[in-house]
This record gives sequence, structure tokens and C-alpha cells, in this order.
Amino acid sequence: MKNPFHVMIVPTLGCPANCSYCWSSEEGSPVMSIETVKEIVEWLRDFKDEPVTFTFHGGEPLLAGPAFYREALPLLAEGLPHLTPDFALQTNLWRMTPEMAEVLAAYHVPIGSSIDGPKDLNDLQRGTGYFEKTMKGYETATEHGLEVRFICTFTSTSFERREEIVNFFMKNGFPLKLHPALPSLRSDEPEQWALPPEKYGDLLVYLLDKALVHLNDMEVMNINDLCRCVFTRHGSVCTFADCMGSTFAVGPDGGIYPCYRFVGMPEWVMGNVHDHPTMEDLAQSDAWKRMHAFKEFVDTACKDCRHITYCRGGCPYNAIVPTGGEVRAVDPHCVAYKRIFDEITDRMNKEMFASPPPGMGMGMPMGMGRGGRPGQPGPKTTPGVMSLIHRIVMR
Repeated sequence: MKNPFHVMIVPTLGCPANCSYCWSSEEGSPVMSIETVKEIVEWLRDFKDEPVTFTFHGGEPLLAGPAFYREALPLLAEGLPHLTPDFALQTNLWRMTPEMAEVLAAYHVPIGSSIDGPKDLNDLQRGTGYFEKTMKGYETATEHGLEVRFICTFTSTSFERREEIVNFFMKNGFPLKLHPALPSLRSDEPEQWALPPEKYGDLLVYLLDKALVHLNDMEVMNINDLCRCVFTRHGSVCTFADCMGSTFAVGPDGGIYPCYRFVGMPEWVMGNVHDHPTMEDLAQSDAWKRMHAFKEFVDTACKDCRHITYCRGGCPYNAIVPTGGEVRAVDPHCVAYKRIFDEITDRMNKEMFASPPPGMGMGMPMGMGRGGRPGQPGPKTTPGVMSLIHRIVMR
């Protein structure tokens, strides 16, 4: 079975929003030309022979306009049929018009967006008016059959309102996907909104408990991913996987980067699609060598950690960029990762090797035991981690 690879296309670094903790630039940034999209097709035609997913990212990718996607999507889909392209798009939805939705729906493009919870909290972090503009775009997208899921950024402020945020996502039937706010590298107060690793660990354990209590009522995508990592012993999302050689990002001018988060930083350019570089060409770049130096650092620094095989030191961007590109530490969220991985592992082992409670049949998922006399149901208990893992594996 061939391993898929991922190409993030960043049509522009511009964004009409002004989120307090975000790094993106003003709305008037340059936009990728269709000629550059054609060069992406030519670059990838013989680059790899594996399935590809294209994710349009930003900045705000919808600033490129419906005409851009009306040309770009068929160019990528029809120009690379041997790679069986899939598509995705990450947007704040402000520019989601009926015309744009129709173009994206024709190629079944799933949408990722961002909302940080109830309106007052969301707008405190993301700016006045953000909530209403995003929800209006959400309505337009779903009316045209587009699937939309939201990412919630937790900051040092919103951490204190985590119960309210969880209830907001449950009430609206939204799956919860989250990431912690990082210190902004482009701010005079980089730590103002950042979620400390210790609190991030507390948040993940809290969400694990919530996911189990509400096993049939809500989905916390991060908890699913973390459980899958522990159960399969393999990183299942980019934070915990060896992304070099399988993930690339293309900036507005055709520059090739290790990830969309590096786009716009000249020292992280590995090549340009207009030159149609091979994998060997990209491997000669300083950026590629720094990313691989991180992998080698993890092999030594994390060699005694029981989670190394599926954590891999976390995200290289988180680890490398704050040190100016020098490899001196793993992802600073290591504390949080260890906390949640330990919690899942210890609970899983306890459930797997514990004696089943009275009245529990072999057909019942672990962690769903019942007490009482044989043949009569006893009081229900909170599902265990193995119940969640069973559900994940069966999908």
C-alpha cells in the first residue's frame, strides 16, 4: 500500500481577520497566480508516485477568489490523475459566498475553520465581529453541502472557561478539535496569549474525561488521535509523525517549505516549484538539513521516553523556530504530551489487565462493566479508554 503525501498550497499570507495570537499579515498580501498552480502540477508529475492531498491554507485562502479555484481545482485534479488528488481547505469563512461554495462543492472539498467558543470569548480573542462573520460563512457552506469542522484555539484566557467551551461545541453538535496558542514570534508580547505546557496537559486530561463521559454525545478529535497513537504505536497526525519527505507547503510565489507554518520565512525555503526540484534537490537545502537534524536530536534526547515511537519529539516548528533555527530542544509542549500519553497508557493497561467486574460479558467493550446479580443490569459506570479505542478502531 502506497503512503499518501500532503501538499499545502498557500495562495496568500493575507487575512482580513486580526486574531490576537495569530502571525498572519494584512489583507493586501500578494496572491498566487494560476501559472504557479500549473507549475505545481508540472513539479509533482514525476516527483512522487503516491496519493496526494492538497490543502489550501493561509493566511486566508479564500482571498484568492472563486475564479482562482475554478481554474486551480481542475488543473490539480485532471493534471495529476495518477496521484488521485484529494482536497481540503482551511478558512475563517468570511469570504464564503454562494459562488465560492458551488466551486468547492463540485470537488467535495471539506472545510476546516476556526471558532474559539461562545461569541463573547471568541471575539475577545479573534476580534469584534469574527463570530458572526464566520457563522454566516458556515451557513452558506453547509447550505451548499460542504462539510465544515472547527478548530478551537485555547489560550491562557480561554483555558479558564474550558467547561463553557465544551458545552458550546456539544450544544451545536460540532466535533471539537483544538490546538494551544503558541508564543507569537511576531509580537512584542509573545507570551500574552500562549497556553503554558502544564495547563495544556491539564486541558488534555480534562478533555479525555469529557470524551469518555460523553462518549455518545461528542467527539474530541485530538483525544481520538492521541488514543490512536498509543494503541497503534505510531504517530497518526503531523505533530507526532515524521513529516519530512511526506509534507510540503507551497507559498504564493512558488517557494517550497517543510510546512505551511514556515511560509514567508526565507531561511526555510527548500526550493521553488518553477524549478521542478526532485526530492534529492530539496534535500540539499539548509532547511531540509535543519529538519533532519531535529529528527536526529530526538533519537538521542528522547531515547529513554516510552512514547518516542509515536511522539517523535512533537512538532519541529514548535521546537526549532523559537531558537532561531537551532536544534536545542524538543517541542516545548513535551510536558503536555507526556502527561496525556501517560494517562492514556496507564488507563489502557489497567483496563486491559484488570479482572472483569461481575456480570461483564466478553462481548462488552472494556471499561463498560456493570455490577449487580447475573442477568440484571447494575449501575452504569463511565466508559473507559478501551471503549473509546474500540470505537476508533471500528471506524
